[in-house]
Amino acid sequence: MWSNAPIAPQVHAPAPQRSLDELGTPLSDVTFCVIDLETTGGSPEHSRITEIGAVTYRGGERLGTLQTFVNPQCEIPPAITVLTGITQSMVVGAPTISELLPTLLEFIGGAVVVAHNARFDVGFINAALVRDDREEIPNQVLDTVPLARRLLRGQVPDCKLGTLATRLRLAHRPCHRALDDALATGDLLHFLIERASGYGVTGLDDLAMLTRLDQHPQAAKLRLTERLPRLPGVYLFVGDGGTVLYVGKSTNIRSRVRSYFGTGETRRKVHAMLRQVRDVRYIATPDALTAAVYESRLIARLLPQYNRTGTRADSYRYLRLANERGRLRAVNTRKTGGDGTHLGPIPSRRMAESVADAVASVLPRFDESSDPSADVDAALAALADDPGSIAAAIERRMAALSAEQRYEDAALARDRLRAFVLAVSRRRLADQLRAAGQLHVESGGVHYHLDHGVLAAVRRDGELFSPAATSTAGDDLLALVAPPDAPSDLSLPPPAGCYDELLLIARHLGAHGTVVHSASGEWTSRLEPSRRALLADIPDGRE
Repeated sequence: MWSNAPIAPQVHAPAPQRSLDELGTPLSDVTFCVIDLETTGGSPEHSRITEIGAVTYRGGERLGTLQTFVNPQCEIPPAITVLTGITQSMVVGAPTISELLPTLLEFIGGAVVVAHNARFDVGFINAALVRDDREEIPNQVLDTVPLARRLLRGQVPDCKLGTLATRLRLAHRPCHRALDDALATGDLLHFLIERASGYGVTGLDDLAMLTRLDQHPQAAKLRLTERLPRLPGVYLFVGDGGTVLYVGKSTNIRSRVRSYFGTGETRRKVHAMLRQVRDVRYIATPDALTAAVYESRLIARLLPQYNRTGTRADSYRYLRLANERGRLRAVNTRKTGGDGTHLGPIPSRRMAESVADAVASVLPRFDESSDPSADVDAALAALADDPGSIAAAIERRMAALSAEQRYEDAALARDRLRAFVLAVSRRRLADQLRAAGQLHVESGGVHYHLDHGVLAAVRRDGELFSPAATSTAGDDLLALVAPPDAPSDLSLPPPAGCYDELLLIARHLGAHGTVVHSASGEWTSRLEPSRRALLADIPDGRE
């Protein structure tokens, strides 16, 4: 029974602080601190707290309770007294919120803060902290209102705490008193956790994401995510007959796959794909780079229906300048015999043609009736050894066009210059890695064994990584992540089938700290696209 005498803070067995850095923490191991406040009004800026009720739980067991009136140091409006039953005499001798904040923060500790309409309760706590020159609480917050809407839609007339307590027959009933309402919210939380298990919710990250999931038409397929790991790797959406519809990568496979069912996912192709999904398979990897490489190989070899972004090997083109007639042509494959040089691979025919136009705009015009061998030899040498001279010539042409106020032509030259610089810098980046031959490097605690730029093996913690040991993909799909043939002939440009992989690895090693253990060839200590070596800044073509 409530007394009119001031109530001193009652704290029982405060929950120990627990680290929640690992968002995949099983729900049975998570400490929740359920909080409810009574206040003098609805504005954290202008109103004040009159009562605090908080309860901590872990594994469904109540660990501690905090209950106290708070002196708001202002009048309680009559309407609030009617609603809550809290009078001025009940709070006049109670501690102020400034005096109670250390006790409250210690009680919350590192727990996940839970409230029904958390924006209200957490907003008041943070406002009090700011007024007391303290930092806002950093804890993860879980709101039972959107969680109830997600899990009980259509089963209850509304998601008010009183309605839910009555309809769900919760053990405690709210009465606009802080502790009773906190206990009712705790009952609701555990009911919702049990209900959420039907959606494959097993960890804290699952529960937090569930509040952001819409009533997705394919929500029943969330069960397909139950066994997905919270690890880096690739995931495969599989349709009828084992057809792979889509391949993706993530640093957290489970979280990424579940996000496809979220309210923020509006892409039509995703909804169409999910209608066809019958299974979700995965290959867990030691790190993000291996996941990216495996994704690249799977997409290149499977050509899944819904992987429309990025480049594909069959769309790559090469530019070939041969000295028979001095023609620069876009070709589909590398020519392995005869004289000439190649630039590429280039992601598309359109880009290849733009690069060809860039080169042709500054190279001598060849007359088929004459012998252009000297000019062709010079052009071949420039493409192979000194592409910077071509870039500089294009830049001079762009400047001249701009000086003549031919701005559209200058802009076209600028676009061609960018295409040329991008093509050459990518090629240089890949060739730097290929030139290292058999390369053993370490980055981020992972050891990579590369064969002319192709990922041949991965080791972590001294053990050789085997994709078969961390996969549900099946032997047929696992075979597709095997390394391609090493592009060891450095006289030829890299084959299109492994070009994306070369760039992925080169960029990763260039961006992260790398320890080189051995290299059979020439190792470039700093892998970079070399754009600056080609051109410092590309002007707009118009001052």
